[in-house]
Amino acid sequence: MRESTIEAYLRDRVKELGGKAYKFVSPGNDGVPDRLVCLPGGRAFFVETKRPGEKPTKLQRNRHRELRKMGFVVFGKVDSKQGADRVIQLATGRGYPTEQDIEDLEMQDVE
Repeated sequence: MRESTIEAYLRDRVKELGGKAYKFVSPGNDGVPDRLVCLPGGRAFFVETKRPGEKPTKLQRNRHRELRKMGFVVFGKVDSKQGADRVIQLATGRGYPTEQDIEDLEMQDVE
């Protein structure tokens, strides 16, 4: 499965909820997450999508760390449709992150 397939799936799921999944491009700031997701109720977070099994680069992980230090939620590795569904569940308060979620979705800093 391609990264673009997962990204489109996430975008469509967010749209179904009345939100927006903006393609996030920041000239001069390589490594920023792929999507800035905004949901009704003022919820906003960043998502890095990847092909199945692919990991973020060191630069991307550094950007994720910077954003987390500012208080933002970053899902640093979403590499499946199931992962995108889990992000939506967590972001909409339909569950609490498990240790496995934290590891699989890279919700904490990784060296």
